[in-house]
Amino acid sequence: TNGYRIDQGVTDVDEETLRRIHLPPYEAMIDNGARAIMISYSSWGDSRMHAQRYLITDVLRGELGFDGFIVSDWAAVDQIDPDYAVAVVTAVNAGIDMVMVPYNYARFIDTLTQAVAAGDVAEARIDEAVRRILTVKFELGLFEQPYANSDLMATVGSAEHRALAREAVAQSQVLLRNEGSILPLAADLPRLFVGGRAADDIGIQSGGWTIEWQGQSGAITPGTTILQGIEATVSPDTEVVYDALGQFADSLDTEPVTCIAVVGERPYAEGRGDSRGLRLPAEDQRLLEQMAGNCADLVVVLISGRPLDIAGEVAGWDALVAAWLPGSEGQGVADVLFGLKSFTGTLPYTWPQASDQLPLNMHSAAGEPLFPLGYGMQTEPVD
Repeated sequence: TNGYRIDQGVTDVDEETLRRIHLPPYEAMIDNGARAIMISYSSWGDSRMHAQRYLITDVLRGELGFDGFIVSDWAAVDQIDPDYAVAVVTAVNAGIDMVMVPYNYARFIDTLTQAVAAGDVAEARIDEAVRRILTVKFELGLFEQPYANSDLMATVGSAEHRALAREAVAQSQVLLRNEGSILPLAADLPRLFVGGRAADDIGIQSGGWTIEWQGQSGAITPGTTILQGIEATVSPDTEVVYDALGQFADSLDTEPVTCIAVVGERPYAEGRGDSRGLRLPAEDQRLLEQMAGNCADLVVVLISGRPLDIAGEVAGWDALVAAWLPGSEGQGVADVLFGLKSFTGTLPYTWPQASDQLPLNMHSAAGEPLFPLGYGMQTEPVD
């Protein structure tokens, strides 16, 4: 598992739960035209997913009718068995059509060729895999036009693309708490405190798999930070005071101040995100404590790719927004905070009270969640 015991760990569910919770997205994906599926590094029960003939061939192909091709993850076939020949034979017979071999493709070709010659893999199985791969390539026109149209590069990052991304961000925001209907905020507030390193960091709000595998903090790609989106939305007469650490003591006066704290996880991808707990970084916890003591109203915007352990703190926040990883268009977050757009998003999964409650699914015996699947408060846009 490369030490990634969670990311590449065991999915501990029975088949009824697997079919009820995890299978429907695959059905929808296939119905909507997906032509390739990658197998996970994880396991189900005592079997590596790359060795799961039952799920790959019987369920995915047989029951769901998937007729595209199936590809392995990066060197994942190697994890099936210490004996490389056994691993290759098992994966191909399980139904994997294309194998991602990053280091020694000649060894893979020789091993599979020998397996076919020995009768361990039927030649018809190779024909089937090749047919599926070539069919999708023909469908995509790759034999007539094997390369992407370089002229289209001029449209990447265009105003049209960014407008679409901004709309996607606005529609994906989930309002989890809104005491006193504090949101949407008025755009003509006299002063507004904004705190948190994540408020002004494209890299943090984009997460992993951005520009590079693990992503990174900082101005790694053009775009609009959440802070910049806020500044562009409020009245020209509104004084926006920003501090990455939420230290506003020098800016306080007798007037009550509304605050926005943008906090959350730092970029990661895959197993680098394995964690013993799901608490906010210590820096963000200190920031929230400081801002709660200085603010009349505290709106928390949470940047994360998964539910975090916030049950002990959320009661002290006036509003909570799950912003996920909004990417380059932070203006979309500001759009819903100030009512240019409505909050309409809902949770795609159950939000646990704490990490020790996991795994937690709908109708789970693990207890009541902090927020249930499908939860999300609604707002109306400001005229």
